[in-house]
Amino acid sequence: MHDFKRILVVTRMTAYCQKAVHYGFSLAKQYQAKLFIFHAVHNPFGIEGWNLGSVSLEKEYQKYIEKIKADLDGFIADEQSKGMPVTVMVKEAEPTEEILKTVKERDIDLIIMLSHKEGRLEHFLFARSNEELIRRMPCSILLLKKEPEPAP
Repeated sequence: MHDFKRILVVTRMTAYCQKAVHYGFSLAKQYQAKLFIFHAVHNPFGIEGWNLGSVSLEKEYQKYIEKIKADLDGFIADEQSKGMPVTVMVKEAEPTEEILKTVKERDIDLIIMLSHKEGRLEHFLFARSNEELIRRMPCSILLLKKEPEPAP
């Protein structure tokens, strides 16, 4: 069994990311590893050449991101209060390149992230590409299955 010394949890600022953060804390405790949490924030409204013409939509998106970050920060603070050290990073850039850069700079052994397939809207809002990360990642990856539940 591999001993993980440096674990990176990637969140995409969605409500489903708390599961990945939970796994990160659990494995970091089990392996006595350093834990890093990476909030990948992508601004789809800042894409050159796109003119969506909706300031209100951009404001709603920013409110959504702030609420999710506050929820995740609350969960992280709760774990930190129990004595678990964690380094939290928020990067507003192209997520794939920033995640790869962080993995290399921090010498990460294991990356934890959600595995669910990206829909068109989600791909637009979060510019994510799990497939590209998986192909290029120089460390082990734990993909967590968490499909969004259908709305009632």
